[in-house]
Formats: sequence, C-alpha cells, structure tokens
Amino acid sequence: MKSPVYFASLRAFSDHESTTAKVQRLFDKAGFADMIAPHDKTAIKLHFGETGSDGFISPVYVRQVVEKVKACGALPFLTDTNTLYLGGRSNAVEHIGTAILHGFDFAVAGAPVIIADGLNGKNTRKVTINKKHFHEVTIAGDIAAADSLIVLSHFKGHIVSGFGGAIKNLGMGCAPPEGKRAQHNAQPFTIPEKCTGCAACMKVCPKTAISVVKKKSAIDQNLCIGCFECLHACPEHAIDINWETEIPEFMERIVEYAYGAVQGKEGKVGYMNFLIRITPDCDCYPFSDAPIVPDIGILASKDPVAIDAASFDLVNQQQGYTDSLLCANHNKGGDKFRGVHAQTDGHHQVRYAEEIGLGSSAYEIIRI
Repeated sequence: MKSPVYFASLRAFSDHESTTAKVQRLFDKAGFADMIAPHDKTAIKLHFGETGSDGFISPVYVRQVVEKVKACGALPFLTDTNTLYLGGRSNAVEHIGTAILHGFDFAVAGAPVIIADGLNGKNTRKVTINKKHFHEVTIAGDIAAADSLIVLSHFKGHIVSGFGGAIKNLGMGCAPPEGKRAQHNAQPFTIPEKCTGCAACMKVCPKTAISVVKKKSAIDQNLCIGCFECLHACPEHAIDINWETEIPEFMERIVEYAYGAVQGKEGKVGYMNFLIRITPDCDCYPFSDAPIVPDIGILASKDPVAIDAASFDLVNQQQGYTDSLLCANHNKGGDKFRGVHAQTDGHHQVRYAEEIGLGSSAYEIIRI
C-alpha cells in the first residue's frame, strides 16, 4: 500500500493560495490534527541554521504550524539539538541566540525555543531498538519526552549522505553530541600528494585532531570524531574517506537513530519537507550556496520514508541549474545529488529505512 504524500506547489494566484495558507492546508490534509491531543507537549523539530546560513525554513512558515498545533489545544515548542562540531550551536546558550538571530523568537514564530539535549548536550535518554548497528541509541531528552512531534525539514544536499530530509532530521537532528558521534564513526584520511599544507582543515577541526607536519596535514585517528568538517574545508580535495564501506554504514546508522527517535510516538509524528532553495550542502555550514534546481513546493506526510522518497524524485525531475555547484546530471531525471557529490548514494537512506520498518518507499502524491 502506498503512503499518501500531500504536495503544494509554490504557484499562487490569490491570497488564498499564499505559501503560508498552503502550509496550513497541508497540515490539515495530512491529518496532523488527528494525532495531536489537547495538552500534548508537541516538539516542532527543525534546523535553525548555522550563523551565516540563510537556507533554513522561514520562521514565517513555522508560525503556521505552531498556530495549527495550538488550535489542537496542545503546547508547541521549537527544538533542535546541540552540534558535535564547534560553531554557533554547540551549546544551548549560543544555539538559542542563533535561533533568535534567524527570526525564531516568540514574537515571530509564536512558540518558545527549547534545545532538546540541554545546556551542554547531556539531557539524554537511551532507547532500545535492536538493529544491525545499534542495540540502543541516545536520543535528546526533551524530544523523547515530548508527547507528539512535527518534523520540519529543509530538503537539500549533503556532502556525505547525498541529501538531508526527514530521515536525517530525525536521526542526526534528534541526537545529542554523544549520538551524533556514534553515527559518524568514520575516519577521514589525508592524500599527501594533493595536500598543500594550507591548514584549512586544522582550523575547522573541533577536536584539534589535525596538525600540519612538514607542510602536510596529518589526522590523529585517536582524536578524530568523524564530523567531516575537514572534508568540506579542504580546497584541494586532499582529504577523503572510504566511500564504499564506511559511508553506507554511516547512512544506516542515521536511519537507525531516526527509528529510535520516533519510538513511543507511534501515530503521533508528522513530517513536512520544504523543497525551497535546494542548496548543495547542509544548513550546518556558515553560508548557503546557490540552489541546484528551481524551487518546487512543500510536502506533508505521516511517513518519513515516503516523504523523502517523493522529495528525492521531485528534485531529480527538475532541470538543474548550470550556474550552480551542480556539475553533472543537469537533465530531467538525473540524480542531482550525485551531480553535486559524485560518490554519494542518498537513496541508500530510503532503502535501508524501508528495510528496518521506518516507513515505505512506495508513495502516492496528492496535490492540494
């Protein structure tokens, strides 16, 4: 049986068809109100964006979801978890400051911001899942404690996982630093013949695991936490990872964490993917590159696998922008995320998520 995925394009011809109105209608059509009970403490999981980034979901759109949750008699709060790497979101104080800087304050978004894993990422809960990579996973305490959950995801590319959507927002996004570290668990290495000793990798490493010796970078594997910051920072592409063995397992670990994030919330989780400004990289970067395809619309579903599968297909159906980071697969039907990061296979997330029972890759798009 195909999972319903509701779709609203960005075309509008009157105030009744504004994007804000469509967010509200998607909430209704997807049946989210049916899963939220009065007095539910409802977590609205999103990404507030790293300082310098501007590709995150607009707080104006988030406000529409907040008001719908309030209309159910519930108590919504905006939430995310602290990062593994250094930056503007590695602790709750700076994280909330970044959220407010990007417009996610009460006056605009209509709900308080609560960083779900606490001040320093120590508010956690163990969840038993008994899967291939993990017997149990570590989930942010306030997400685990929430009665219901709405997951709002900016669908975009990712340097390692291919794309980031609902599954990644659940898996990596609902995990505290301890859980993020367990998911990464990959070891980047230096390619000496390409390295120029510029130290760009050393400057971004959150654990001082990289040094420059005789004008070549060296990675201390005992200190490395596998956050991939160096991989992105290197201008010479002199840092790499084992794509054939480590990265498929990395994606599977994300999926297993996503599975753990929704345990105990059966029938109480809804998803919206925003296919707007589809950038080549994650909103974790302190900048936002130009989009790789035109804006498409917004999707809503109760199935995280179906909504990501539909989002993936909709992106690939677009004609890619030639003046973007997209360097291949520009034609309609081409894998746009491989066109940006050639060694990635983002759809592996979908396949493995279906395999472990997180949802179904078979979907039916219902246009509203």
